Amino acid sequence: MSDRTLQDFVALVRRRTGIVIADDKTYLVEARLAPFAQTGGFAGVGPMLAAVMSGRDPGLLDLCVEAMTTNETLFFRDTTPFTTLAEQLVRHAAHPRRERFRIWSAACSTGQEPYSIAMVVDEVRERHPELAVEIVASDLSNRCILKAQAGVFSQFEVQRGVSMKRLVRYFEGGGGRWTINEGLKADIVWKTLNLADPFAFLGTFDAIFCRNVLFYFEPDRRRDILERLSRQMAADGRLFLGASETVLGLSDRFEGPSGVSGLRRTADPAPVRSA
Repeated sequence: MSDRTLQDFVALVRRRTGIVIADDKTYLVEARLAPFAQTGGFAGVGPMLAAVMSGRDPGLLDLCVEAMTTNETLFFRDTTPFTTLAEQLVRHAAHPRRERFRIWSAACSTGQEPYSIAMVVDEVRERHPELAVEIVASDLSNRCILKAQAGVFSQFEVQRGVSMKRLVRYFEGGGGRWTINEGLKADIVWKTLNLADPFAFLGTFDAIFCRNVLFYFEPDRRRDILERLSRQMAADGRLFLGASETVLGLSDRFEGPSGVSGLRRTADPAPVRSA
C-alpha cells in the first residue's frame, strides 16, 4: 500500500467522521481492513483502498470507514460507572425529579455498554418497580447498531464482564451463542449518530456514558463535544468518561474526582427540552 493511498484514506476518515488516525496508529488501517480485503477478493488492503478512493463503490467506502471507527468494547467495562449509575437510580427512585430517568450511551459500539446499563436498571427495579427509565444508545457505525440491536454475542464476548448470575438471568442460548432476552431490550432506543454532528434533538439526560471515544478526536473537536454534552445534562446529571480520558485543559463545564466515577456539571446552561 502506497503512503499516498494511506494518507488519502486517513484524510477521508477524518472528513467523514471527525476522527483522527495518528501517524503512529496507521497500522490499524492494515489490521482492521485486511479481513474485508480478503473477503472482497482484493490482492490486499492497498488495492482495496485504491478502489475505495476511486468512489465507484459507495458501499465499500462506507464499510471501510466504519471499520476504522469500531472500538473495543466489553460488558461492565471499568465497573465503577455502573456502580455509580445504580446509586443514581436509587436516589431518583426515592426522590424523582423527572418522570423518566434518561441515560445516553454515546458511541455504544456493538451494544455491550447499553445492555450493561439495562441490566443495572433491571436490578434496581427489583427494589423500585415504579422506576421509569429510557436508554438511548447511539453509534457512528450503522453496522454496529444493527449488531447491537440483534443482541447476539459469542461465548468470548459474554465472558468479558458478564457474571454467571447475569448470564442465566439476561441471556438465552448456549453453545457459544448467547442472545439478550427481549425484556432487556425494551428500554433501549437505538440511533446512528456521529458525535461530531448536532445532537441537541436527543434531549436532556441524567447520565451520559461517553467513554473511550473522545481521544479519537482533535482537541478542538473534543472541546466542542464536551461543551454540547454539558448542555444535554440535567442539573444533577453525571458524565462518565473512559478510564484514560479527562476534561482537564478541554472544558471547565464539569467537576468531580474522575470521569469514571461521573463528572457533574459546573455551569448551568439552559438544558434542552426533553425528548
